[in-house]
Amino acid sequence: MIPKINHILYATDLSENSAYTFRYAINSAEKHDAKIHILHVQDRIPASLEALLKTNPPTENWEAYDQNKNEQMKKYIHKRLEAFCQREFKYYPTFMNRIASIEVVDGDPAGEILQKADDLKADLVVMGTHGKGLLAHAFLGSVAEKVLNRIKIPVFIIPLPEKTDISFSDVQKP
Repeated sequence: MIPKINHILYATDLSENSAYTFRYAINSAEKHDAKIHILHVQDRIPASLEALLKTNPPTENWEAYDQNKNEQMKKYIHKRLEAFCQREFKYYPTFMNRIASIEVVDGDPAGEILQKADDLKADLVVMGTHGKGLLAHAFLGSVAEKVLNRIKIPVFIIPLPEKTDISFSDVQKP
């Protein structure tokens, strides 16, 4: 017997493929009467750059400036994700009830996806991959590959189609 799917973690990097992948998350949520948790992870600054910024900051109050800038970016991305959902659900407003949460966090994308899936007790993760051309079959994308190698629940990895009519870039700015 297949376990019931109640919570779907949809991981997005705001790429064209992750926008396309959103429709798979919605389809799965509808079929299983499940909730979707949207997660975007802002990649960490590489350790070498972080060390350089701490020892030689571009402004006197760099840490406060950087933290404020980071929080503003998180709020902006959160609003873009909300606007994206509203646009996608324009003709199906009841689908908005499927969205349980939208989170924008800092960290290592694969690590944060794994942690969030565990915290939510997610039953399924839905994410896209950037594999294209000759390497498509051999290379999923480092984040997708890391998640697949360490997760204990099903993962839908959705490849980018030849053409798509969906994107985050055409969402009206908040």
